[in-house]
Amino acid sequence: MPIPARFTRRAAPALLLFAAAPAQAEDAPLDYDLAALGAELAPGVRGPAPRPATAHAQDSQIDENILLPAAGPEGDEDHKWARDYVAIAGGVLTAPSYSGSDERVVLPAFYLRGRVSGFSFSTRGTNFQVDLIRQRRGQKTDFKFGPVISLRNNRTGRIKDPQVEALGERKMAVEVGIATGITHTGVVTSGYDQVGFRLVGLYDISGRHRSWALSPTVEYGTPLSKRAYVGLSASMNIYGKGFGRYYFDIDPVGAAASGLPVYSDAGRKITAGKYTIGVAGAYGLSGDLRKGFVLIAGAQYGRMLGRYADSPIVAEAGDADQWLGGVGIAYQF
Repeated sequence: MPIPARFTRRAAPALLLFAAAPAQAEDAPLDYDLAALGAELAPGVRGPAPRPATAHAQDSQIDENILLPAAGPEGDEDHKWARDYVAIAGGVLTAPSYSGSDERVVLPAFYLRGRVSGFSFSTRGTNFQVDLIRQRRGQKTDFKFGPVISLRNNRTGRIKDPQVEALGERKMAVEVGIATGITHTGVVTSGYDQVGFRLVGLYDISGRHRSWALSPTVEYGTPLSKRAYVGLSASMNIYGKGFGRYYFDIDPVGAAASGLPVYSDAGRKITAGKYTIGVAGAYGLSGDLRKGFVLIAGAQYGRMLGRYADSPIVAEAGDADQWLGGVGIAYQF
C-alpha cells in the first residue's frame, strides 16, 4: 500500500506518549523525531505526469536515486529547510505515584512539538528541549544537539504509600542539560522507517539532589500504512551519587518516622538505576496521518536496578517493576 512520506512529518508528535507523570519526567516512552522521516520525490521524475513536491509514495521498486530533496529556486529558504509544523496532543496517563512505587495515579497528559525554519522543539514529560542543528529538507541522516530544561517532580506529591509519605515530600528539582543524537531514515522495512540514538544529560541547578542524570536511548519506528504508525524504544537511566541519596536513601530520622530501615547504598556510587522498554502507535482518524486528528496510545515497562531496586522505598514499600501507559488524541497543523 502506498504510504506518503510527508505524513511522517505531520504524524511525528502524535506517536509519542507525552507523559506528564510527576515520577516519570525522564521516562516518557518513545521520543522519536518522526517528523524527520521520509524523503521527497523530486517533482516531475518518473511518473505519468509532473507532480508537485508534496506528492510522495512508498514503493520498494522506487530507485533510490530519485529520493531527493524537493527542487526549488536557488537560495529559496522555504525549500532549503525541512517543512514547518506544530502538533499538540492531550490525553490521560497512568503511572506509578513515584519512581519505584507499586501504587498508581491517573493524570492528564499533554504534548507539544514543532519545527520552524529547520529548528525543532518539543516537550517530553516535564522537559522542554530545542534542537539547534537545522534540518534540511529531504536529508536521510539527521544530527541533533541542543539545550534541555527539566522539572523533576519525583516524590513532590501524590504519594499513596503511608511509609514513603512519612519520609516527607521532596522539593521540585530544576535541571538543565544537553540532548544530542542521530537518526537515520530508510533502514529495514522501507525508505521511511527510522532508527535513532539519543543521549540526554541533566544537572540539578536548584540545589535539591545536586547531582546529575544521564539517559541513552535507542529507538525504531516504521509506517504500517497511510494511516498507521508503530514505534519501539529502549533506554537506560544512569544517576549520580546525590540523586540516589536524595530520592532513595533513608536516614535515621526518616527511618524512625516511616518504619522503613536505614539505607545508604543508593548514594554510594554512580550507577544505572532503571531501564525501560516502550511501544507506541498512531492511527489517523481521518484516514491520513498527514492531517486532522490522530489517535495515539503507548505503554512502557521499566525495571529498577541494583542499589535503587534494593532501597526499602522500592523493595519494601514499592515494586521494582514499573508500568506506564496512556491514550490520547493529537491534532496536526
